[in-house]
Amino acid sequence: MVCLTLKKNNTNTIKDALKVLGKENFTLIVHGSSFPAIDGEDTGFGSFNTEAGHSLINYVSNMFDAIQLGPAGKTKVSDSSPYCGTIFSGNPLFIDLKQLTTKEWGEILSIETFKKIVRENPKQNSGRTAYSYVYNAQLSALREAWDKFKTIKLLKKEFEKFKKDNAYWLEKDSLYEALSIENNCDFWYIWKNETDKNLLNPKTEDEKIIYAKRIEEIKEKYSDEINFYSFCQFVLEMQNEATKKFALKKGIKMIADRQVAFSDRDAWAYQSLFLEGWFLGCPPDYFSKNGQAWGFPVMDPEKMYNTDGSLGEGGILMKNLYKKMFKENPGGVRIDHIVGLIDPWVYKVGKKPMCEDGAGRLYSSPEHPELSKYAIARIEDLDLTLEGDKEKRVKTLSDEQIKLYGRLIEKIVIGAAKECGLDKNAIVCEDLGTLTNPVAAVMKKYQLQGMRLTQFVIPEKPEHPYRCKNITENVWNMVGTHDNNPIEMWAESMINTHEGYLHAKNLVEDLFAEAEHKDDIIVRLTQDKEYLTFVKLVEIFASRAKNVQMFFTDFFKIKETYNTPGTSGDQNWSLRVPNEFEEHSTIDLPAILKAAIIARGKDFATKHAVLIEKLS
Repeated sequence: MVCLTLKKNNTNTIKDALKVLGKENFTLIVHGSSFPAIDGEDTGFGSFNTEAGHSLINYVSNMFDAIQLGPAGKTKVSDSSPYCGTIFSGNPLFIDLKQLTTKEWGEILSIETFKKIVRENPKQNSGRTAYSYVYNAQLSALREAWDKFKTIKLLKKEFEKFKKDNAYWLEKDSLYEALSIENNCDFWYIWKNETDKNLLNPKTEDEKIIYAKRIEEIKEKYSDEINFYSFCQFVLEMQNEATKKFALKKGIKMIADRQVAFSDRDAWAYQSLFLEGWFLGCPPDYFSKNGQAWGFPVMDPEKMYNTDGSLGEGGILMKNLYKKMFKENPGGVRIDHIVGLIDPWVYKVGKKPMCEDGAGRLYSSPEHPELSKYAIARIEDLDLTLEGDKEKRVKTLSDEQIKLYGRLIEKIVIGAAKECGLDKNAIVCEDLGTLTNPVAAVMKKYQLQGMRLTQFVIPEKPEHPYRCKNITENVWNMVGTHDNNPIEMWAESMINTHEGYLHAKNLVEDLFAEAEHKDDIIVRLTQDKEYLTFVKLVEIFASRAKNVQMFFTDFFKIKETYNTPGTSGDQNWSLRVPNEFEEHSTIDLPAILKAAIIARGKDFATKHAVLIEKLS
C-alpha cells in the first residue's frame, strides 16, 4: 500500500517536480456525487460542501492545484446522469444537510431528521451513491428546513437578493417545478395540458394573453412550491460559495463541467430557441454501432445570431450560461463535447442518429435537403466519397469558414471567460473520439486546449496524437476519464497480448531511449500489469503537455469503471471516493515523478539530481 499523507516538505518536493516537468496544472477529477462521507454522515450522495468534502479538498491540495467536478445541474428522479442536468439550476442533492442543523442556519433542520436519513441509507459506507433513496429523502428534509426557514428572520435579505439577482433563470425553473406538480410528472413532453407545455412559447397574441393568465394562476396556486424551489437554490449557492472560498485558501481551484446538452426543464423553458424536429446525438462510433440517440434539443442557428452578426436570443442565453459558470469557477470550464458547439451531429426526432435515417452535421451538410440552409461548408469543400459522419469529409476550409464554425467559441465562450477575468486557457475542451476537420481547425485558430488520452493510443500508428512523443504542450494529458476503464484494468487487459507488446515497444522507445536492455523492459511491460500501469502513469508526466488530469479511480487505484457509455443502470455514476481516503492505497506519485524526470534523458536527470534524491 502507498499512502500519501504528506508533510509540507514532501508537498513542496512534489510541486517542485511538477514545475520542473513543465506542468502548469495538475487536476484531480471528482464528480460532485463522488465525494466521500465521514462516519455517521453518509446520506447516500457525495458533496464537496460536507465536512468530508472539505477534508478531501485539503488532502489533495498537497499534490493537486485544481479539482474538476462533473456537471452540477439539477437531475431528474428517473435519471442520475449529471450530463442530463439543468444548465442554470444546481442540484439540491449537493446541499449539506448537516449544516442546516447548526445555529449558523438557525437549526432549520432537526438533527433527528438528519440522523434518520443517514441511518436508512441503503448504501451506507458502501462507496456508492443511493440515488433513488436520497433524491426523495433529501427533498423531504429540505421541505422541513423550508417550513422552519419561513418562521425565522435569519438570511431573509440575502434570500430576497438571491431571487432578484437570478430571476432571469430562477423564475422559469421554479415555474416548471410547479407545473410538474400540477401535471403529476416532471417530463413535460407527456403532460396532458397542452397549454402548460407551451406557456413560455406563445405563437399568437391570443396565446400570449391566455398563457400569461395561466402563469399567474400557477404562481398563485403554487407560490409556496415556487419559493421552496428558490430556497433550495439559495442554500446551495451559499454553501457552494463558502466551499470554493475554502478551496482557494488551500490553493485549489474548481473547474466546472458543461455538457452540450439541455435538460427537459431547459427544453421547456427555451423551446422557442430550439430547432424543431431535431435532436443532438452522436453518430455510430466505438460505443454504439447505431449511434447514440441522446434526445437533447438543438439550438436553432437562426436564433443564435442576428443578421448583423450580434448575438441573438439564443446566443445571449448561451453567453449568460457561460458567464455564470466562469464566475462561479475560477479554475475554468470543461466542455463536453466541444464538437457539439462547433460541428454538432443532429438527427431527426423519432429516427436513429445514422446517415441513412437523415442524420448529419448541422453546419457541414450542404447536400442535405433540410440542413443545407445552415451549412458553412460548401459542396466543393466535401470529399463525397466519405459518408456524412466521417471526420475528414470536410476537406477544405477558408479562414472565413473557420471563423464561422468558431463564432460560438469566440463570441460566447471566450467572450464570457474574458468578462469574468479569465482567458481561453480557462476552457478545457473535451475533444476525444470524433474530431472533425472543422473542429480541429477552430481549435488550432483559437489555440484551445484539447485532451490526450494515452490509454486510447493506437500503437500501430507512430504519429498517433495520443502517443507520448507526439503530445504537444497546449493540451490536457490523462490516462483515462469517467467513460473508460481505470488504468489498472486497461493494463490487465494488455498483458500477454500482441497489442500489449506494441504498446510496450512504443513506451520503451519514448521513455527508455537511453536505457540498456530495452528488450528486457519490453518483456516486463508485457507480463507485469503493475509495471505497465506505473509506466503509463509516468508517460503523462514525462510528456510535453503543460496540463495533467487524473480521474479519482486512477489516483486511488480503484478497479471499477465509473460509467459505461450507451448503457444505463445503478452502477453508472454511483462510484465514490472511499470514506477512509487518507488511509486508502494511492498511486506512488513521488516515484512516478522521479521516473518521469529520468525519462527526459540523462542530461535532464543530472541537472535535477537533487530533486530526484528528494523524490526517492
